[in-house]
Parts: sequence; C-alpha cells; structure tokens
Amino acid sequence: MSDSNTTDFTNPSTFILLGIPGLEAAHVWISIPFSTMYIIALLGNFTILFIVNMELSLHVPMYYFLCMLAVTDLVISTSILPKMLSIFWFNSREIDFSACLTQMYFIHCVAVMESGIFAAMAFDRYVAICHPLRHSTILTNPVVAKIGLAVVLRGGIVTLPHIFLARRWPYCRTNIIPHSYCEHMAVVKLACADIRISSYYSLSMALLVTCVDVFFIAVSYTQILRAIFRLPTKDARHKTFGTCSSHLCAILVFYIPALFSFLTYRFGHNVPLYFHVLMANMYLLVPPGLNPVIYGVRTKQIRVRLLQLFIYKGTKVFSWCSGSQTELRAELDGDVVLGPLP
Repeated sequence: MSDSNTTDFTNPSTFILLGIPGLEAAHVWISIPFSTMYIIALLGNFTILFIVNMELSLHVPMYYFLCMLAVTDLVISTSILPKMLSIFWFNSREIDFSACLTQMYFIHCVAVMESGIFAAMAFDRYVAICHPLRHSTILTNPVVAKIGLAVVLRGGIVTLPHIFLARRWPYCRTNIIPHSYCEHMAVVKLACADIRISSYYSLSMALLVTCVDVFFIAVSYTQILRAIFRLPTKDARHKTFGTCSSHLCAILVFYIPALFSFLTYRFGHNVPLYFHVLMANMYLLVPPGLNPVIYGVRTKQIRVRLLQLFIYKGTKVFSWCSGSQTELRAELDGDVVLGPLP
C-alpha cells in the first residue's frame, strides 16, 4: 500500500475499500450468493415493472407503489453490487472521493424512500379494506403521484446533510475504508475532527424516519385487523387478509435485517468487523432479491400474468395445450385482487 494512504491529507482523491475485512480469502466464494441475489433482483424487479406496464388491469395504486418499490430496489442494489463485485473478482479497491459520496447518497436516500413506500402501501391497504367504496376517490392517480413525490423529496432532503457533512470533514488519518461500500459512518470515522454531529444526525434521522413509518404502518394494520375480524365468515377473513400478506412479508424482509444491522453496529462492540459488514450487505441486498419473489409467489395477479407471458401465449401457437388456457382463465377469474374489495 502506498504511503499516501497513511500520510496527512485533507481532501483525499480516492478511498480504498477493503471489501469484507478478515474474509479476503473468501471474497470469490462470497461473491457467488451476492451476484446470484443481484441477478434475481434485476430479473424479478424488471419483470414486475414489465407486467404492471403491460396489464391495464394492474394500473391501480397498489401496483403503482409496487413499481416504486421495484425501482428503489434496482437503484439500491445497483449502487453497491457492481463495485463490490469488482473488489471481490478483480481486487479493484479504489473509489473516487466524489463517487464514494455519490454512492453514499444513493444508498441512504433510497433506503429512506423504500421505508416511505412501505408506509404508503400500508395506507393503500387500509383504504382498500376499511373504505373500499371510497378507494378510487381517495387514492386517485394525482394523489398517488403526490405521495410518490413526497417520498422522493423526503429521502433526498433527509440524506443531503450526511453528504454535506462528510464532504466538509478533513481526512488526515487514512483513506482505507474497512467496508465493501461507502457506508456513512465507516467513511466519517476516518475524519480527524469531532464527528459527533454526523453521528447524532445519522442516529436521530434513522430513528425518526423508521419510527414515523413504522407507526403509520402499525396504525394502518391495526385498523385493517379490526376490519378483518368483523367480517362474518372465516373464508372472507382469510381472503381479505391474503391481500395484505405480500406486503407484510416485504415489510419484515426490509425492517428485520435493518434493525439487526443497526443494533449490531451501534451496540455489538464485541462482534467481529466482518460480521458487521456482512450484515450491512445483507440489509441492502436481500430485500431487493426477495421482494419480487414474495410478490410473484404471493400475488395471484402477478403470478398468473407471468404464467400467461411464458405459457399461455405459447399455447396459442401450440394448440396442444388448450386445457391449460382454460385453467389459467379460471384461476385468473378467481384472483384475490389487491385493490378495493367489493
């Protein structure tokens, strides 16, 4: 390593990403599940965007929010995976200082956006189940667009101070980041200044954003459960709750790894560094890969349209499978619709 990595400097031109410290020998093997998850995220989320765009019946608020979620998943995974894989495969560890700050901005901005999208989806489920007759008048396309804009603006505004402060600090210790991407606290800890303002702002914003969104999600689902338990039959309760199951699974996939990563980073002082880095990577990489799988498996509308895309159109060319067409149409007619309930 050159001496420039340890001599004094205030404006480093580049940082050095170590990947996963302590597991350098296993980088190639670790890259296999990570790259697999990235491929699944790309294929799954682009498929969701394609299906929703092609099917006019899916042009409803729930699927607009799902498309927003797919876009954020694509952005956040693409922000870190290509550089991470270049470290694992080609030992390309250098990253430009401005590129590092840009990566940091997108990671934290999109994470805040994704949390807001889950809150918006919970509100959509609340209106669809508790006020089905007013769903189309409450969540109109302009309202959905305004909610989406508010989510984007909140993410951008909340994240800007992270970047402003990180760019302001003098870095005179080292430019070696013991991480696989430019995580905010991993970068600012390299500064030779009192970084408590960055630490306090990061902690307060993480808690505020998460608590506000989780509060709205909890309130929405409290009202949803009350409405479900008032339904007269078990079948009606099961069918209605089924419209929320995909969303609940996606919420758990997003918040549980995030909470675990946050707790181990802040309080797990005896936890090995490589475990911190692995958890931070899992928090950002697992949800983008699992979300399209969850919605594809749990949501009949998407599953049936996907089957139509790969099977049904083929049966129109090869008439030997006409019975499958009838089955698909029958299943389509019996879908649980993620929109206002009758």
